[in-house]
Amino acid sequence: MLRTNRLFVPLSLAVITGSFASGAESADKPTEIKTLGTVSIVGSPAEVKDMPASAQVITTEQIREQSYSDINRILRRAPGVNIREEDGFGLFPNISFRGVDTTRSAKITVMEDGVLTAPAPYSAPAAYYNPAGGRMSGVEVLKGSSQIGYGPHITGGVLNYLSTAIPNTGKAYLKTIYGSYNEVRSHGYVGNTLETKHGRFGYLVEGFYRDSDGFKTIDQTADFHNGDQTGFQQVEPMARLSWEPNTDLYQKMEVKFGYSSMDADETYLGTSEADFRSDPYRRYSSTRFDNIDSNRLGGFARYFISPTDNLDIVTTAYYSEFDRNWSKLDSISGTGISGTLASALAGANGGNGLACLKGDRACTLRVRDNNRSYYLGGVETAATYRVDLGATHHELNGGFRYHEDQETRFQHDTTYNQTSSGTISGSTVGAPGSQDDRSGLTNAYAFFLKDRIELGKWGFTPGIRYEHLNQTYINNKAPNTNGSSSLDLYAGGASLDYRFNDDFMMFTSAHRGFSPPSPQNSVIDKLEEETSNAYELGGRYTHGAFSAELTGFYTQFENLLVVNNIGGAGTGQSENFGMVDSRGVELAMNFDAGNAFGWGFRNPYFVSFTYTDTEQLNAATSTDAESIFSYGAKGNRIPYIPEYTLSFGSGLHFDRYGVEVSANYVGETFASANNTAYQVNGAGAADSRFGKTDDYVIADVSAYYKIVKGVKILGGIQNLSNEEYLVSRQPYGPRPGMPIFAYGGFEVDFDI
Repeated sequence: MLRTNRLFVPLSLAVITGSFASGAESADKPTEIKTLGTVSIVGSPAEVKDMPASAQVITTEQIREQSYSDINRILRRAPGVNIREEDGFGLFPNISFRGVDTTRSAKITVMEDGVLTAPAPYSAPAAYYNPAGGRMSGVEVLKGSSQIGYGPHITGGVLNYLSTAIPNTGKAYLKTIYGSYNEVRSHGYVGNTLETKHGRFGYLVEGFYRDSDGFKTIDQTADFHNGDQTGFQQVEPMARLSWEPNTDLYQKMEVKFGYSSMDADETYLGTSEADFRSDPYRRYSSTRFDNIDSNRLGGFARYFISPTDNLDIVTTAYYSEFDRNWSKLDSISGTGISGTLASALAGANGGNGLACLKGDRACTLRVRDNNRSYYLGGVETAATYRVDLGATHHELNGGFRYHEDQETRFQHDTTYNQTSSGTISGSTVGAPGSQDDRSGLTNAYAFFLKDRIELGKWGFTPGIRYEHLNQTYINNKAPNTNGSSSLDLYAGGASLDYRFNDDFMMFTSAHRGFSPPSPQNSVIDKLEEETSNAYELGGRYTHGAFSAELTGFYTQFENLLVVNNIGGAGTGQSENFGMVDSRGVELAMNFDAGNAFGWGFRNPYFVSFTYTDTEQLNAATSTDAESIFSYGAKGNRIPYIPEYTLSFGSGLHFDRYGVEVSANYVGETFASANNTAYQVNGAGAADSRFGKTDDYVIADVSAYYKIVKGVKILGGIQNLSNEEYLVSRQPYGPRPGMPIFAYGGFEVDFDI
């Protein structure tokens, strides 16, 4: 039987849930089931207790119990995760681990089944694509030195979505709910693994659909009457096939193909502070043209072979394409109007700009078609070799990856003439590519090597990572800026752990991480990569129905790389902000009182707590008033990283019915590095992107009743108290979280 520790299986290795044998089975020995499941960086919750690093697994059951599809809500169960909401539905998450910049999840490595999933993780890591959380069978979060095996962004951590795996036996599942704002959500799949004379053949066909009218309302005018249409439609079908041939060596081949389509009437524009406090779900008539349309297709082919009991080799080839066009209000102009949308929302120019946005003043609206296309592709091969040397056991784990990705921008503007009554009297459409016509390409070669060394109760894991990047920047509107550059990135670290007994272990680690700049930042702006030195010390206790993990962390960002116009507003240039310290404590606890005391029903509890203290160690070099990182002073906090977050919940689950209640607390944050509580930037000008967010508590409740085996009716309420709260001032002005959301539906889960 193979010894497999999932922590040290690399990015491309699959979770091995069965036993592998290298020879033919003997006639009197029962055939062992050999399976290759979804690629996992952590493994099952039971295996977390053996990991010498901070790690969390959010399971299928935990995702389904509150009928979540918003990844922001799903991740509240994981400590050390900082989230800046934007749209209220989780379509555009901004995720950070341990104090890194939250912008579009660009500073963490995001994967699905172990494959990089951001549209262009090197060239343009800002993730305008995010897989639907409601389609997933699990979510994994990994921090600390264990992320050396992954890349390219390892100053924060790794987020891995686990899609539905091919089942070993016939399975069919369907869940459909209907809720507030005319939301319809449906997720279903059917799959099986069949024994044939040529081996085991597996298949899975899956679909996810979500449609909502949205919870905001656009001001109507004489020529615009669709103010209640601020929603979206999301479609994600997926198919998987696998084959395990009947050979002496264990082999498995798997292919996966998925498609994603989203059409959302979403805007970058918020409202003025006064209007937000009066009605946080209002949108101005000037946002009537705002819409994002995106499409993604891609997949992978993976081949796994185990030549001996001690050696596993896997090769994965992957490819995806992503196209999106976000048409959104970019600027306004007219008599008595100057400045930016952010300054107009803050009341600049005597309120003339705000009147234009509301449709109360004649002006010109300029809508930009942010038409961009991306692709990524690559191949990676990795191996794990297990060997005993004297009294020590080693798991050598190494791999190579060639990766290529590109972002292409081909944008134009459309101007609309608005009358003083808010109606549109005419428009002018720019030529395609007239506003922006450029691309950035990255070719990356990555190598890593780790060795898990076990001696008695001690474990030691050193590791190194090296990446070489070739980056090319082409601007067809300014050919004199074209160029290329190369970059060498190094990371390394080690963890040390000691297991006192089967229940309790402690771990500590230190590692150097990096996050590379984009081709434009590297070629034109001459920026260096972001680097960090990270340390953690933690302990984990698991006994019966109780588990707890307590971790202290300290990260020194030596060269924090930040986007000047965060959230995509403006030029999008970046800067090396400088040195930042992030320190804190993470706590995760789970306990099932029903199982512990033998009550005959389940009574689970969970707690997730994070304390984070961030500190700027130098003054910001940027004096660009467009940047929320400009004018940051030494000693200030980093924007959008709350000092305290807390999630907790409990449930009662009987044979035929159950209920779950959970609550989340998020502390207020500064929305800018200059840590002002007012809508004023560092230059002293009015700007709605500056100020604070609200602290808030959100409670969710859900319940179900089993009609017969495998069939449930269910319902719930999210944001039970209908809390109104400001979650972000990016991209332009105050933005709300989702108001109360009620839903009902059914779930069917049975064997076929």
